Amino acid sequence: VLELFWRKFDNRKQVGAAVGLVPQPYNSGESRVDQGISKQGNRRVRSLLIEMGWFWLRYQPDSAISRWFAAFAGGGCSKRNKRVAIVAVARRLVIALWRYLEQGVVPDGARLKVKA
Repeated sequence: VLELFWRKFDNRKQVGAAVGLVPQPYNSGESRVDQGISKQGNRRVRSLLIEMGWFWLRYQPDSAISRWFAAFAGGGCSKRNKRVAIVAVARRLVIALWRYLEQGVVPDGARLKVKA
């Protein structure tokens, strides 16, 4: 957690940009296109967030983030679209983690284990 949250973020856009999970804009004349992710942040953190996204989908199937993934990538979806969706899940998870650390807000539908 310290590898990511070593500084204070003002908003969720800064959190997503810090890990490089936001689209990289390309502007040329009147053309405006969002390319792939910016990859500005720490590679290790970004890859761990992607893995955390897959774990989240497996162990938190009733959460709002998992339901969003199922709606976006469910049904006969291609592998590429699933990879795009898991990056979006990772971004949503890092923002949810930031909100939890800052405000104590638990992600919608998440089941927490109670320590015995």
